Amino acid sequence: MSLTVALVSAATESGGHDENVLIPPLSELIIGTLAFGLLVAFFFWKIRPQVSKVYQERTDRIEGGLARAEAAQREAQALLEEYRAQLAEARAEAARIRDEARSEGLQITAGLRDEAQREIIELRARADAQLAADRAQIVAQVRREVGDLAVELASKIVGYQVESTTTQSRLIDDFIAALDNSAAGSTAAPVGPGG
Repeated sequence: MSLTVALVSAATESGGHDENVLIPPLSELIIGTLAFGLLVAFFFWKIRPQVSKVYQERTDRIEGGLARAEAAQREAQALLEEYRAQLAEARAEAARIRDEARSEGLQITAGLRDEAQREIIELRARADAQLAADRAQIVAQVRREVGDLAVELASKIVGYQVESTTTQSRLIDDFIAALDNSAAGSTAAPVGPGG
């Protein structure tokens, strides 16, 4: 401080009258230089470390943010690839299930068709058997009726009653056999009711 006081006092003693307004007096120049030096020293001592610290923190935060963003982007890309793989796998599974369902449907349809054919054949066989049984029953009934009519007619023609059932049965069988032989011999003439 004594140096500053000495410089200020020296500047005031040499105070001449031909001063230039653009050139500052030497005392002011020295005081300004010292003040600037002190300000620069204070800046480098206190402010610059704080500025550097804040700058470094911001740099680290930005670089960390970039690193986190890159990591997040890599993770998102990995998730996207995993999602695409799962989607492709799901599509393949769906196609496989659809193909299995189609083949099972065809098998079921073929099985149902075969079962329906068997049932149709079975129904036809039962219907044919029923028709044959009905026909046999009707033929037997018609034979009895025709036999009874034949015996009655024979009794009227011959003039006496045929009493023996064995004789009646023999006559009926002979008459029906003759009718069957005549029907078999003349296939062109239809044989049926009323004709």
